[in-house]
Amino acid sequence: MASLLFSCNFFQVTDNQLYKIHINSQILFFKIIIFKIIIYFKTNNMRKLSHHFLFFLLAIISLSSCVAKKKYVDSQLALRYSKSDSARLASQITDLQNSISLMQGNNKDLQNQLNAVSSDASNKGSLLQQSQSQLADQQKRLQQLQAILDQQKAKSEEIRKKMADALGGFNSNELTVTQKNGRVYVSLQESLLFPSGSAIVNPKGKQALATLAQVLNVNPDISVNIEGHTDSIPIRGKYEDNWALSTARATSIVRVLTNDYQVAPTRIIASGHSQFDPVASNSTSEGRASNRRTEIILSPKLDELYQLLQQ
Repeated sequence: MASLLFSCNFFQVTDNQLYKIHINSQILFFKIIIFKIIIYFKTNNMRKLSHHFLFFLLAIISLSSCVAKKKYVDSQLALRYSKSDSARLASQITDLQNSISLMQGNNKDLQNQLNAVSSDASNKGSLLQQSQSQLADQQKRLQQLQAILDQQKAKSEEIRKKMADALGGFNSNELTVTQKNGRVYVSLQESLLFPSGSAIVNPKGKQALATLAQVLNVNPDISVNIEGHTDSIPIRGKYEDNWALSTARATSIVRVLTNDYQVAPTRIIASGHSQFDPVASNSTSEGRASNRRTEIILSPKLDELYQLLQQ
């Protein structure tokens, strides 16, 4: 291993050392030649001429040595400049390669951002189209709904007018016809329909119901809801409480309309509310009289509206 290292170190010489070896070899070569020439001249009795010739040879050797050294120095300078230029160019190439790599990375990032923005824009465009389509559908349904509500309102007003005209012969303290929330309310007071504490309809009440039934029979698309109401004074006698009395009065009117005047029972609903839905205060006799009433609520059928809402 040591000998191998020695041999390697031996051959690792600089350019300057090679130059010195070259010069020394030349000098040695010329010295050998001169030595042979001197011996020759001495041998041949040409001593004086040998001195002149020796001086001439030394001059030539010196001159050739100087020329060789100058060429070597120039070549060394050129080599150093070329090495320096090569190193500078290599550094510039490395810098340019780094810049190219950085620019390629930036371009890749920008391309990814562009792709993300394009994808997001595409998704938003799709959502916008979907939202516009949904909005158009909703607007269409709202228009249809508004048209149905307008029809219902017009139909309700038509029913109110017919009922008001038909029941115009009764006093306002006996019955009223009003319109509220798209419905027609025919409110009949207790004094028109029933004796106090009773659920049997009196003759004048049947007359009012007969007039009302005529309008219902020629308008089969009207639903009928009959509600019985009382005041807050507890009932005594036949009925257990005001719940029973209000419900009995509502069902009694249903029987008159269906049995006596042939109104279809599938159109009618009866319910009792006792004293819990007053229209006036129960603290006065006038208020209690207003609360003792039967309301016949007329509504246009909403089948078309329900179908639209279920879509």
